[in-house]
Amino acid sequence: MILIGQYDSPFVRRVAVAMHLYGTAYEHWPWSTFGDADRLAAYNPLRRVPTVVLDDGEVLIESGAILDYLDERAGPARLMPASGPERRAALKICALATGLCDKMVSLVYERILHEATSDAWVARCETQIGGVLDVLEAARAAVAGPFWAGGAPGHADVAVGCALRFLSEAHPDIHAIGRWPALAAHAGRCEALPAFSAVVQPFDPPRR
Repeated sequence: MILIGQYDSPFVRRVAVAMHLYGTAYEHWPWSTFGDADRLAAYNPLRRVPTVVLDDGEVLIESGAILDYLDERAGPARLMPASGPERRAALKICALATGLCDKMVSLVYERILHEATSDAWVARCETQIGGVLDVLEAARAAVAGPFWAGGAPGHADVAVGCALRFLSEAHPDIHAIGRWPALAAHAGRCEALPAFSAVVQPFDPPRR
């Protein structure tokens, strides 16, 4: 199995952390969506990461689909509840975390790739980012255990943990506000896990 993409992407890192938690062996191709776009297109016409190439040549092209495949392989040991309210709750946290990452990446592109930024767009992204963090903070503060699902991390924990590291590196001005102590504690707990520390790459902003 091959995982394509750099670990400074919260989407790629989320998949890599899950692979480590599952004990799934993989080869890592740290391709950039900018510098390696042409060869990435041979596997994923969207030229996006993460992209996973299975041993039989099948290609998975979106983090949700990749994680669904890993969960299918894991069976009862999967990191996502199989059904019911627990599954819906975990999926909601994951959706908020991935949506948060979408907005953070969008804000990076707006500030770095455009000669003139849109103040309206920057303000909208910052409002969305802050709003999601407020909701996640309240949700995490309401959970007494070390992780959302109890004593072991699940997909919700991984998604939020990866999002928070990206926030701290890509948007330190927002992260420095310090409004989210429960999330800060959650991030520290995640980063202390071997599965997280094994897949770390400092954020490297894209260039025009």
